[in-house]
Amino acid sequence: MKDEQLKQLKKQLEEQVESLEERVDHSEELDSTELSNYDNHPADNATDLYDQERGMAMTQFKEEELEDAKAALAAIEDGTYGTCAVCGKDIPFERLEALPTALTCIDHADHKPDLESRPSEEGVLRASTAQPVEKEAGAIRDYQDSFEDVEDFGSSDTPQDQPGEDPQKFFKDDK
Repeated sequence: MKDEQLKQLKKQLEEQVESLEERVDHSEELDSTELSNYDNHPADNATDLYDQERGMAMTQFKEEELEDAKAALAAIEDGTYGTCAVCGKDIPFERLEALPTALTCIDHADHKPDLESRPSEEGVLRASTAQPVEKEAGAIRDYQDSFEDVEDFGSSDTPQDQPGEDPQKFFKDDK
């Protein structure tokens, strides 16, 4: 790799680090201004939760990208930038130009997605039901009617919609 190419990549990495540091510092925190979520529509609560999770994922992505850029800059300072950290072969300039944070050749790049680890949100967010759920032939079955449990707390049904109820009893005089 030529010195001018290395300077170009170093400048690109420095600009990337500066931009990422600014974006990480100014990440938007989505705090709820509601005192209670009791009167909110469930879709509004779901939207808020989605926005919070998306914000957390984007912040995590930016932080990881920042770490990679700083590691590449450290490799430039060490004089190891441009050689594969695994096999020691030269990394083609085209790869470094496309991905300046690359510290390995394409043969040793991480091609396998991590399918084993779970999202960090699962450590905080728990399932909201203790209903037994069983797996049957790859499908999850809820063998208890959890809708009835939820409906016991109230629904928008009118008295005539309730099973087994005489709707006229609600309109009779107590005389």
